[in-house]
Amino acid sequence: MHTILGAGGAVANALTRELANNKETIRLVSRKPIQPSTANTTWQKADLLNYNELLVASKGSSVIYLTAGLVYDKTVWQQQWPVIMQNFINLGKETGARLVFFDNVYSYGLVNGPMLETTPYNPCSVKGEIRAKIATQFMDEAKAGNITASIARGADFYGTENMNSFFDIMVLDKYAKKQSAQWIGNPNKLHNFSYIPDMGKGMFLLGQNPGSDNQIWHMPTAAPMTGKQFIELAASIYGVNPKFMAVNKTMLWLYGLFVKVVMGTVEMYYQYNHDYNFNSDKFEKVFNFKPTDYSAGLECMSKTIYKSNL
Repeated sequence: MHTILGAGGAVANALTRELANNKETIRLVSRKPIQPSTANTTWQKADLLNYNELLVASKGSSVIYLTAGLVYDKTVWQQQWPVIMQNFINLGKETGARLVFFDNVYSYGLVNGPMLETTPYNPCSVKGEIRAKIATQFMDEAKAGNITASIARGADFYGTENMNSFFDIMVLDKYAKKQSAQWIGNPNKLHNFSYIPDMGKGMFLLGQNPGSDNQIWHMPTAAPMTGKQFIELAASIYGVNPKFMAVNKTMLWLYGLFVKVVMGTVEMYYQYNHDYNFNSDKFEKVFNFKPTDYSAGLECMSKTIYKSNL
């Protein structure tokens, strides 16, 4: 059985589809109800902060995935992520299941050059410090032989069903509605985005291959382009003029005074004002996997978003 903790989010949904397509038995674990889409899928209510509930939900699992997305608030992260990670580690020890943790790149901090699986942790944000601490704790347990574990990291993403990424919200949805787009930071800097379906496939492949255990993996992601190139590509696919406004740090902070989740992005502004080069060569070579190119991904998104706004 494959158990997904924090089910219902974008990556979890993509992983669920991959598992279902391959006839795997799936247990979805979340606080809010999820309607199973296949006969082999069940839902179990559990709070990630409650170990006993998680243990009941995870018994019989061969692989347990942690794909949780917490409220984008550093105070919440400081309080909850250490508890969630300790619960996850304890599940691995007690059930013997293989563990796969879906993580982001905040722990690396500002990197001059490509972000690799071997890039040392040098966080320059509170959220990054939290991520570095729990990732280190997780892999230290694996190195000690206490659990069987791997980390799957993704870049900023696009292709969500719930419009839960800055590229989806500030560019693609705007162009779908024939509005001017917005871009956070310097549009002349490089950036890349992981396509949600590719991350689901990447997580699935890690779960299917024990040889990938006890390592860090960057999920398959196309090479970076500048913000202007992304905007021009998106505009051409959506059939609009490439109009956009660059949002600087001060503007972001002022907006955050009224919208708390936006204020949470201010400390991450460095990611958008410097080159952001996420490298997934390791995964691509080992699994012979070619990431979806941006043209194909945006073409798919244009059809999905247009339908959602008709």
